[in-house]
Amino acid sequence: MVTLEQVRQRAENDARTHGYYLNPDEEFLASLLEGLRENEERYGYPSCPCRRATGVFELDRDIICPCDYRDPDCEEYGYCYCALYVRKDVAEKKLPIKPIPERRPPDKLAKTYSKEVVAPDVKTVEENKATMGSKKPPEARLKMWYCKQCGYICFREEPPYVCPICKAKREMFSELKITISG
Repeated sequence: MVTLEQVRQRAENDARTHGYYLNPDEEFLASLLEGLRENEERYGYPSCPCRRATGVFELDRDIICPCDYRDPDCEEYGYCYCALYVRKDVAEKKLPIKPIPERRPPDKLAKTYSKEVVAPDVKTVEENKATMGSKKPPEARLKMWYCKQCGYICFREEPPYVCPICKAKREMFSELKITISG
């Protein structure tokens, strides 16, 4: 069982590492952290407390906090979609927090509202919790993406919006295809 203090510590460490701050409104921050804790208990991973999760890890991968959209949102608006992570000017209350548009692609949003979310080859919440850390590879079509600026490599369905290493934009990523001949 994860504690609220563990969730807060993880968020603070991530904010500090990436040059962000946590929301300065303590009451609002507490509700966000509680939402992360509840989602981690419910799904086995800390999905964004302000977005609807499916409970299927592979479908929710992009909204596991910190979500894939945090950096571009913070860069453009000063805070992420749920306003957990904020820039310095927002933390100092020089910029107000207002609702911002959702960056999550419509196809991913639609999956969270479909009646039958779980495809036959995708794990349910219970199976996901039971097999976390198992050696069986996930049933996803992941591609290898390479940052042309710093060399960062990741396996994902799509490249990240911002490179976590050098902060290059999505356009700086290329798909790598490896062919092994024998």
